[in-house]
Amino acid sequence: MIVLFTDFGHRDPYVGQVKARLAEHAPTQLVVDLLHDVPDFNPHAGAHLLAAFASGFPPGSVFLAVVDPGVGTPRDAVVVLAGGRWFVGPDNGLLSVLTARHTDTRLWRITWQPDGVPATFHGRDVFAQIAAEIASGEFPTDKLAALDKLAVEFDAGDLARVIYLDHFGNAWTGVRGVPNDARVSAAGVPFTHSESFGFAGKGEGFWFNNSVGLLELAVNRGSAAATYGLKVGDPVKVQRLN
Repeated sequence: MIVLFTDFGHRDPYVGQVKARLAEHAPTQLVVDLLHDVPDFNPHAGAHLLAAFASGFPPGSVFLAVVDPGVGTPRDAVVVLAGGRWFVGPDNGLLSVLTARHTDTRLWRITWQPDGVPATFHGRDVFAQIAAEIASGEFPTDKLAALDKLAVEFDAGDLARVIYLDHFGNAWTGVRGVPNDARVSAAGVPFTHSESFGFAGKGEGFWFNNSVGLLELAVNRGSAAATYGLKVGDPVKVQRLN
């Protein structure tokens, strides 16, 4: 299984071009579109989202992860094995949180690049072929070199900021496992806890631990982003009472 995680969006041709390359080099592999709306140019937010999502996929899955504002510069490209799953992407911090949260991590730098490749689309021209070979069981030893550590490493602890806004306007944060009696606020507004949407009144704001274990701010039948003016990067205060 190859899992796509990018900031490419759905309006442009980039996802289709990547899938075409994967079909060429790994025609029997299932390709799953996990997320193509990772906050634009934001590997920090992406790193916490990817770490939260990864355990929901079976061991052996290959994640092609592309949030790469430095594409074409001297930044390295890497392969990571962590938690029994593979990750292919830029060495810009995007893969660093999940790397730090596992003890079985192995790292490689991608040393290969095809001749005449454009500088702006390594997701298709480099990462996709490497991911396809790994997913097909043909580990590309000739295209990789062992690596001791990533060049860019974000703090692997919780990130008390909004890291993603879904189309409902729910605000995901990078904070994990918050107890129900915690005090949570954002945009100067306190949020009460609710187990789920149906337990809050219509139009009422609340917080909950979402399906991948992250604290999320929401409004029942409304948009937390619109109601409270929340945006990616906004701080979230979490006070644990115990």
